[in-house]
Parts: sequence; C-alpha cells; structure tokens
Amino acid sequence: MNYPALFSLANLITVLSVVNLIIALTIIFLERKDPSATLAWIMILFLVPVAGIIFYFLFSQNIARQRIFRLTKYEKSVIDQALSWQIQDMQNGEFVFVNSEAEKWRSMIRLHQNYAKSFLTQDNKIEMLTNGNQMLDALLRDIGEAKYVVSVEYYIVKNDSAGRALLDALTAKAAEGVEVRLLMDAMGSRQFSDRHLEPFKQAGGKFAFFFPIRVKLFKLKIFSLKFNYRNHRKLVVIDNRIGYLGGFNIGKEYLGNMKKIGYWRDTHLRLRGSCVQDMNARFILDWRFASKEKIVISQAYYSEPEQAGVTGVQIVASGPDSSREEVKHGYLKMISSARKNIYIQTPYFVPDASILDSLKMAALSGVDVRVMIPCKPDHMFVYWATYFYSAVLLKAGAKIYVYDNGFLHAKTMAVDGEVASIGSANFDIRSFRLNFEANAFVYDADEAGKLESSFKADIAHCHELTEELYRSRSLLIKFKEGVARLLSNLL
Repeated sequence: MNYPALFSLANLITVLSVVNLIIALTIIFLERKDPSATLAWIMILFLVPVAGIIFYFLFSQNIARQRIFRLTKYEKSVIDQALSWQIQDMQNGEFVFVNSEAEKWRSMIRLHQNYAKSFLTQDNKIEMLTNGNQMLDALLRDIGEAKYVVSVEYYIVKNDSAGRALLDALTAKAAEGVEVRLLMDAMGSRQFSDRHLEPFKQAGGKFAFFFPIRVKLFKLKIFSLKFNYRNHRKLVVIDNRIGYLGGFNIGKEYLGNMKKIGYWRDTHLRLRGSCVQDMNARFILDWRFASKEKIVISQAYYSEPEQAGVTGVQIVASGPDSSREEVKHGYLKMISSARKNIYIQTPYFVPDASILDSLKMAALSGVDVRVMIPCKPDHMFVYWATYFYSAVLLKAGAKIYVYDNGFLHAKTMAVDGEVASIGSANFDIRSFRLNFEANAFVYDADEAGKLESSFKADIAHCHELTEELYRSRSLLIKFKEGVARLLSNLL
C-alpha cells in the first residue's frame, strides 16, 4: 500500500475542508449576502469542494465598497446643488410639470432624485425601435451625420457583419476628425481584440474595454477576476443631441439573421432632449474609469439642450459598485403604485423576494399583471428559473405569455398607461446586483400607451401559460426547475 500517497491525499482533503470552512464562515459573517444566496454558496462549496472554491473566487467578489466611478469634489458639489434646487422647487410647488403624468408620479421622480441622483428632464422626444434592422439603420445614419462627438458603449459588439458595419462607420467619422470613443465590455465583446481595432485607432478613434480580461488561452480571452460583473449598458450619444438606450446589442442575431434563434424581438429608444446630456454624463463616468482618460463630466452640459418635445425622462443607472439597486427600486415603486395594469416584457424573470412579492400583491389586489417571457432558452438555467417564477405569479392571478415568434429580449414595463421603463436591466437578480445597467423612466401617457399597444400586439405571437399547462410539464422539466431555483440567487 502506498502510504505516502494516502497521507498526501488526506492532507489535501483536510486543506480543502479547512478552506471550504473559512470561505463558508466568511460568507455567513462578513459578506452579509442575501440569506438565500448564502445558502446557495454553502451548498455548492460542500457538494463540489474544489470546483466550489474556484466558482466562489470567480463569481462571488464583492465590489460594492469600491469607488469605481469617482466624481471630483467640484463635480459632486455642482451636481448635488443642481439636484437639490430641482427637489426644492418641487417641494415648494414652484416646479412646472409639462404633463399630468409626471405630476401624478412625482413621488417616483423624487425617489430617483434622492436614491439614484437622477434629474427629471421634460423637453424630450423619444422614438421606440423594436426591430434590429430598423435600430441599426437609424444608428448608422445618425453616426454618419455626426459633426463633433460620437460616444458608443455596448455590452456586446460581435465581430460579424453587424459589428463591422458599426466599426466601419465609427472609423469613417474618426477619419473625418470627429471625436469618437468606443467602450465595450471585455467579456461581452471578447471577439474584438486590439488588432481588430487597429484601423479604427489609426483613424483617430479611441477605444477601451470595461473590466479587461487578464488571462488568455491560445489567444482566446477566457478569464477575468471581475468575471461576474459586466457592463450590460447599451448607450450611444451623438453630438450631445441624439441618444440611444435599450436592449439591443450589436450582432447579426439582433437583426434576426441567425436561423437557430429566429426573429429577435427587442425594444430600444432613440432620444432627443435634455436627457441626452444625462446619458452623456453616464458615458463619461464609464469611459473615464475604463480608459483613464481625464475628461470632465461638465462637458456633457456645455451646449444648450435641444427642446425636442414634452416627454418627462429620468436616466437611472445602477451597478454592483453600489448596494442601492437603483433600477430595481424604480421597478418596485412602479409596481407598488400601480392601480390598473402592469405589463412586463423580459427575457429573464428571476426576481428577488421583494419584486416577486410586490407583483403577487398587485395581482392579488386586482391589478392586471401580465408578464411576457421567451419560448426558448438563451441561458438554460436562467430559462428554467424564469419558467418556475412565472408559474409562482400565475398562481397569484397574473397572466403569463410565452413569446413563440423567435426570441424576446425586450426589458420593458408599462404601468397604468402613464409611466414606463425601457433599458438594459432584466427582471433578474443579475441585473439588480451584478451588472452595470441603465434605464430610461418615461412619464408620458402617449409613450406608455405605445408600449402597452406593442405588448398587446405581441400577444398574437404568444401562447398563454395556464395552470393546467404548467401542471402537465414532464418530470425532466420539474427537475430542471428545481436545480435552477436552488441556484437562482447565483444566476
């Protein structure tokens, strides 16, 4: 018998057990995670000890205490002062609301002012884009007409025909002398390398990767210490006059050009008005962190904003650098304030307890709660967790629609035909706590009505999930749901 080998194995097992115990105690007593997330991590650590340790260090870093987006003292004082003036005017009754919806939802506006440091702008005009080709054509046209500055920020830019069309347009504008900046998430846009971007750089363009990947294998980007925290925003600002924000990334699947996925149903906004300046300020903060270029936020407010319309908009950003979950709290306020209806479209429905309970209470109170989810998996575990939580709402009286015409990727909510949210944040824990997101909260009956009408039109391409249909699911699906539910706080 090989006693030294057995002794070494026993030592290894002992070391792993001690490491597991230390990590478990750290999770319980120091990290202050959500209790369900804590239990999920402990289960993983003790069921698969070696893999569990690796997963923990990959996926469970806490960056909430890190000051990622730093404001100078001057920037902070100017922003705080301007916001306090707006809040004070509303409190004193001196603020003039341009439409009744904004005035009616003033408590939600106040929430975003205090919690997300978000201004209400009321001179905006928005255009909803639900088709990928329509969105990309409009974006390329606006970039082609840019005269001064183009700022582009995406989670995913694929190295395919769509991604290269965007890069070619940006390269052409940079060659004309337009100031062009391209910010991509390092994981989502990992198909692009410095080599692919060299012509863009040579033309005068600037690029940066958010949380760059440090380790490569056979020239493939595979690993990052910030693996679990991604910049999920999709945000473009052109000449500080036109903005794009929503769910579309850049790739041929988003144009419906991949047979496996089929038609891609998404929602994006083309915006004009003062809200574009706030979008620009958001971009500058993200760019400044990723690129280390010393540009100032105040340049977002140098030019006089365009008086484009009469739609009220607040741009709200959130991310794992803060424990506030700003977008989620906007969702909660909309749900809890609803009196007539709540229409939600989301590809991933993995809510935390607060969102799930608020939707259940709304449905049980007689509010018409409708949720639309995809019919096919994009991420397998997330899909089955989505199916499970949708069924929980179904039992409370909500209506669940499963979109059959390709893949539903829109992240929208419309409430009472008065207020709407459109952006990058899904109704899942990852968007609430782990990803950097940006949403537009819109106060306008016409625009909220358009979103409701779009939802109702999409019902024609859905089948309704009924309790009878859900009960008839197979044992295999029940097993998949069970596993996904246990891991839902980590998805």
